[in-house]
Amino acid sequence: MTTPPVPPIAELLAPAAWRTVDFISDLHLQAAEAETFEAWRRYMAGTPADAIFILGDLFEVWAGDDSAEEPGFAADCAAVLQAAASRAPVFFMHGNRDFLVGDGFLSACRATLLPDPTVLDFADKRWLLTHGDALCLADTEYMRFREQVRSPEWQREFLAKPLGERQAIARQLREQSESRKRSGMAYADVDGPATLAWLESADAHAMIHGHTHKPADHLLGGRSRTVLSDWDAVAAPPRLEALRLTAEGARRIPLT
Repeated sequence: MTTPPVPPIAELLAPAAWRTVDFISDLHLQAAEAETFEAWRRYMAGTPADAIFILGDLFEVWAGDDSAEEPGFAADCAAVLQAAASRAPVFFMHGNRDFLVGDGFLSACRATLLPDPTVLDFADKRWLLTHGDALCLADTEYMRFREQVRSPEWQREFLAKPLGERQAIARQLREQSESRKRSGMAYADVDGPATLAWLESADAHAMIHGHTHKPADHLLGGRSRTVLSDWDAVAAPPRLEALRLTAEGARRIPLT
């Protein structure tokens, strides 16, 4: 398999005042899972971090920003984001479930959209941030789907549909994904050569990503890859974790 070209990599220089930075991803928030939402709400209200980075799949589905314009679950999530952003910067990166989160929603929440990938220059080190799905090259079916739904033309056509129709389509796509999980089909991990190519192009010593739901720390020669945990408050044991970055390095923070 030929390694594809490295995409453009954005850069974010952390302000000198930042001492602690948190990363979370793959919460897959939905109205049917109130316990996970409540754990996230408590975390967002209580974290001491100087900045919070949400690296994709905050939501299980997102059919358009207008879903948050009326009282309901999406509006409740917006209120949590807005309250957190009043205390510390909140950065949001698209995932494979919530790539339709738009500027209108983020502006209302006072959150900042983070391009995927982005290098965070913090504490004299360069950390490459990505959701991770663009590196799962072996999942060719998903990569074709990703290329389709990330195109501006597809998104314009989809968002022009009535909200109810969009939500029905989103539910159908989610059910297809759940059926795939139930079938026992293994999900592809990130591609090693492509990951190294991204790190080398970014001149970064470490990558932080989510998507795979396989939290672990991997050594890649003189570089490393840290995978964030997904969230599930009712799992046994619960999966609720943030990655906290300081000048001393990164450590996982259990939130149970």
